[in-house]
Amino acid sequence: MTAQLIDGIALSKQLREHVAARTQALRQRGVQPGLAVILVGDNAASQVYVRNKVKACEEAGFHSVLERYDAGLSQQALLEHIERLNRDDRIHGILVQLPLPDHIDAQRVIEAISPEKDVDGFHIASAGALMTGLPGFWPCTPYGCLKMLDSIGYDLKGKHAVVIGRSNIVGKPMALMLLQRNATVTVCHSGTHDLAHFTRQADVIVAAVGKRNVLTADMVKPGAVVLDVGMNRNDAGKLCGDVDFDGVRQVASYLTPVPGGVGPMTITMLLVNTLESAERVAKLPS
Repeated sequence: MTAQLIDGIALSKQLREHVAARTQALRQRGVQPGLAVILVGDNAASQVYVRNKVKACEEAGFHSVLERYDAGLSQQALLEHIERLNRDDRIHGILVQLPLPDHIDAQRVIEAISPEKDVDGFHIASAGALMTGLPGFWPCTPYGCLKMLDSIGYDLKGKHAVVIGRSNIVGKPMALMLLQRNATVTVCHSGTHDLAHFTRQADVIVAAVGKRNVLTADMVKPGAVVLDVGMNRNDAGKLCGDVDFDGVRQVASYLTPVPGGVGPMTITMLLVNTLESAERVAKLPS
């Protein structure tokens, strides 16, 4: 068996075309989706991510604002900038690029964003909505993973899904989304004894720990679907995920590549969340 690849670039393009069409319809009603991105400091990776997000917004027809600040910006000043954007009717989504400088409390900053504009899905109100099944913004990376499963017509009902990782950004919300689709979910992490015991039982595996080769071919049940959320570099400096790609591809039925898999979907779902925020303001069904 050789796994079929789930092409995140192609799926993203398809979804972004749909976003652009909905955006055009919204603009005809006098509402242009607006996303504000705040970047504090000069982290190289963050600059790349932010540039890609702003470019995606412009291509979709959004109003985008990029606010760059020196790493010495005080926490109070950052909170004041967020409050100003909370009050700005042209802005429907606010994203503060992480990580932040050490002197700034990231959680306090996230909680300062209005839940109605929390398009990253990190606010405690968004987490609570996901937990209880109420409408809200879902974190973009696990949301993108779910869309990838939808793209192959995968029915999660009754399936055993194993999530490797318990972060607030991917692991925990991914588990909750899978539960909403009636999967039986196991969350594994650094404290799990015998990870392979659980992954060999899984119909779906989501690897999201940021560690190379955390999942190898002997740990995967034949025919399983494997989503690789990791972003690492191998000994040659080439981008790779958490999964031993060459080995697992010989066992799984579907597999996401790195790069070109889950990564493009994260920005795409940010666009979707921002658009839905604007549609709510315009009182349109999302």
